Amino acid sequence: QVQLVESGGGLVQAGGSLRLSCVVSGRIFSSYGMAWFRQAPGKEREFVAAVSWSGGRSATADSVKGRFTISKDNAKSTVYLQMNSLKPEDTAVYYCAASNYYSDIIKPRTYDYWGQGTQVTVSS
Repeated sequence: QVQLVESGGGLVQAGGSLRLSCVVSGRIFSSYGMAWFRQAPGKEREFVAAVSWSGGRSATADSVKGRFTISKDNAKSTVYLQMNSLKPEDTAVYYCAASNYYSDIIKPRTYDYWGQGTQVTVSS
């Protein structure tokens, strides 16, 4: 079993930055894929970024490319999402997710484990 705990959300003005953290506990395999999704009120859950636990592969949604960066620290069992140049449309609950394999990474149904989410609100 894998547990994911997100932190780092909050209220920020447009143009500001936040860094989200996802602490991963439990048995983790090198094949795992880790991702961030977000969900705004009344909208479907949306892929933001993903990274392979073994390293070497990552992907970012076009909507955040150039502004958001996913990274990980295996020694700390933590995945990060650095968010810069935030916009009001980035407002959402952000979720950390883990899957047994790094494949079909943009689909929520791929992921077996989810965190509880952290709220990010960007004011204009």
